[in-house]
Amino acid sequence: MSAAHPPFIVAIPARYGSTRLPAKPLRAIAGVPMVVRVAQRALLAGASQVVVAVDDTRVADALNGQGVDVCMTRSDHASGSDRLAECAAHYGWPTDAIVVNLQGDEPFAPAAGIREVARALADDDAPMATLATPVTDAHELFDPNVVKVVGSANGRALYFSRAPLPWARDAFATHRNVLPEGLPFLRHIGIYAYRAGFLQQYTALSRTPLEQAESLEQLRVLEHGYPIAVRLTPEPFPPGIDTEADLQRAEAWLGSQSP
Repeated sequence: MSAAHPPFIVAIPARYGSTRLPAKPLRAIAGVPMVVRVAQRALLAGASQVVVAVDDTRVADALNGQGVDVCMTRSDHASGSDRLAECAAHYGWPTDAIVVNLQGDEPFAPAAGIREVARALADDDAPMATLATPVTDAHELFDPNVVKVVGSANGRALYFSRAPLPWARDAFATHRNVLPEGLPFLRHIGIYAYRAGFLQQYTALSRTPLEQAESLEQLRVLEHGYPIAVRLTPEPFPPGIDTEADLQRAEAWLGSQSP
């Protein structure tokens, strides 16, 4: 077994452009730019290095004095993983270094969850790890915006889907407004840990039919035959920020957390 808190790097992809929320990384939540809040969560988790992968100097400027590294990356990357692969090459991270991909729109990611995904990778020989949390109600299970994950007995992902999985045949034939008991319905949490060497391999993999059909990048890994370790998050992840409405909810949520 690895140490309780294996050394890990947190890399945060922060693309300036967003169709649903323009200038997303710089949008303020209670006066603090979103990207700064995400970087603060990574530092709180105890990462040995925190790198924000940016494509715009305005985002880089917002991070001045925050105690994190800023890596200027190309603006034409297809995904956050591609952006982080450029970072890995830039810094020359060892192939076995654990790199946690913390999304730039997760300003309230719990430090315990960030550490847990790093530990999940350290405790498994899979090249990639992620987190999940129990689905709480039937509406969540049937919502295509909620990504579900089905896992194996040894803690590996069998499949990720926007569909309601696993399908409780008999129970759902009767009604679909209550979750049947005894089945592990899990919502995927989009935080990943990779070994730095695999990050380079991952971005070189060709896109796959299931990935494109479900619009889920992690399916590319499974379709190419690589395992993904899945563990339960020790603390809830509040929703990420994608829209103006999300931003307003985040302000309200933050206000409710104040003593």
